[in-house]
Amino acid sequence: MSESGGIRSWAMEDRPREKLLLKGKNALSDAELIAIILRTGTKSKTALQMAMEVLQRAGNNLDELGKLEIHEFEQIKGMGTTKAVTLAAVLELGRRRKNQESLSRVAITSSRAAYEYIRQYLEDLPHEEFYMILLNRANRIIRHAHISKGGTSGTVVDNKIVFAEALRSKASAMIVCHNHPSGNMVPSESDISLTRKIAEACKLLDMTLLDHLIIGHNKYYSLKDEGDF
Repeated sequence: MSESGGIRSWAMEDRPREKLLLKGKNALSDAELIAIILRTGTKSKTALQMAMEVLQRAGNNLDELGKLEIHEFEQIKGMGTTKAVTLAAVLELGRRRKNQESLSRVAITSSRAAYEYIRQYLEDLPHEEFYMILLNRANRIIRHAHISKGGTSGTVVDNKIVFAEALRSKASAMIVCHNHPSGNMVPSESDISLTRKIAEACKLLDMTLLDHLIIGHNKYYSLKDEGDF
């Protein structure tokens, strides 16, 4: 049965796309939502029938569905690369949203907690990079942002970019971080000067600079803990 004899022949309230418009996204089943993503079926099956096959391949479990690879979707008859890639992209967006929601529940209560969060991005790099962690009023993570990348002895930090990222996220607090590839954890004069400038600018914008971390291999230095600003 072609799609012209399938979805398009249904009553208006039962077509997935029209059903979403009429009744809202919560009224649709998992299969109907996937059918909208797939858009079309084949000469032998509707998009909804194909969506049901997709779910069956994952045991009707959305968590398992998110783990499937593109080539596994392509094994379903009628599921070409374009459909498989589109579905994989949508599932990845869902995974990232889930991760983002999880991050919003993580509160930074110490320099150690901030280090454990950011270390994966900065440890063992052969060059310097500068990141910031953006937080809400409860010191819960909103997101992190990569600010700059430099050489082995330093990286240039533009404060305008730092505060543009903070304002875009409506952050109430921030922690700035960079690494020292040499392993020397002692902050330079420019590190301390930059930290103090950011701290002063934060006050003007009703924000708080909670810390500046220098990251090394399995260790860190907190300018706040050490009283450098």
